[in-house]
Amino acid sequence: MAQKDFYQILGVNEKATPEEIKKAYRRLAKKHHPDANPNNAQSAELFKQISEAHGVLSDADKRKKYDMMRRLGAFDPRGRSPETQGAGNRGGAGGGGETFDFGDFGSMGLGDIFSSIFGRGGRREEPKGETIEATLEIPFRTAALGGKVPISLSMNDTCATCSGSGAAPGATLSQCPECNGRGTISFGQGGFAVNRPCPMCRGRGKIPSEKCPTCGGSGETRTEKRVMITVPSGTETGLKIRLKGQGESGAGGKPPGDLIVSFVVQPDKFFRRDGFDLICDVSINLAQAVFGTKLRVKTLDGKKVVLKIPAGTQPGRKFRIKGEGIAKGERRGDLLVNAQVTIPEQLSPEQAELLKRFVEASGLPH
Repeated sequence: MAQKDFYQILGVNEKATPEEIKKAYRRLAKKHHPDANPNNAQSAELFKQISEAHGVLSDADKRKKYDMMRRLGAFDPRGRSPETQGAGNRGGAGGGGETFDFGDFGSMGLGDIFSSIFGRGGRREEPKGETIEATLEIPFRTAALGGKVPISLSMNDTCATCSGSGAAPGATLSQCPECNGRGTISFGQGGFAVNRPCPMCRGRGKIPSEKCPTCGGSGETRTEKRVMITVPSGTETGLKIRLKGQGESGAGGKPPGDLIVSFVVQPDKFFRRDGFDLICDVSINLAQAVFGTKLRVKTLDGKKVVLKIPAGTQPGRKFRIKGEGIAKGERRGDLLVNAQVTIPEQLSPEQAELLKRFVEASGLPH
């Protein structure tokens, strides 16, 4: 029998985004979860298939390999596996496409091929909690200099009442009849099997005589978690970091998932960024531009540097202060100071007369 198509199981197309796959899985898993359908064998089987499909399609590497096998005809819609397809149909499910001879695997059957791809029979991937993705806005200076910023997350955590066992205080635990105490079940077709947490005992291997009143037997409760995020120096909008073990707790005491944080850098009132260089604007009056002056310019880390403005400075001229830009590793940018010459909006009669005499003496058009 051919392996069922994981995309069909989740009701998404082969170009579905990871977010679309996650949404489809959550919707179907909630609908067919054993807790919502007690003593319903059909829903239990559907839940297994949904979990199996999500386990492969939600993993980028596994999905890539799965898609390869799918293109090569591993899931022929007419119910034939590549082991029974003739040489004239070796181009895959699409026909006339990529040529592939399953005979190249020698005595390996389809189950062996999938075992080599997904690691069946070798080291089993340790089930863990769900990975959480969050967006964190950070101040411009923190992004440039680095620092620590707290973030609050709503996530599932181990129930404090039952410590994740799902059992009410004083309840007894017995071996799960579904997985025989292993905590995982193996399911699949066509020789392709995937280990997943048992839906009956949620991966714990034990069934309580009475469910925990706090978490309803799930072993988890919704909680607010505060995590301190270390922001690397030189961070830009779009940078992502992964924090191992800071995601949702795993079922049955399994390791927690990860936390992926995407940074959004807030604009600064004074500084702008151009690569590793910083840019700022300073205002000088007409006399300072004509005769020259000295200014004290604030740097990103709060220091003040004396900047000499030469006589005859034109509006928009940039001055470079070496080494006062953004530092990242051994690289360090500069601070570019943009001189903005301010023109008085109003002049007294005496000032206007003096300026007119200056213009006439200079031969400037007016």
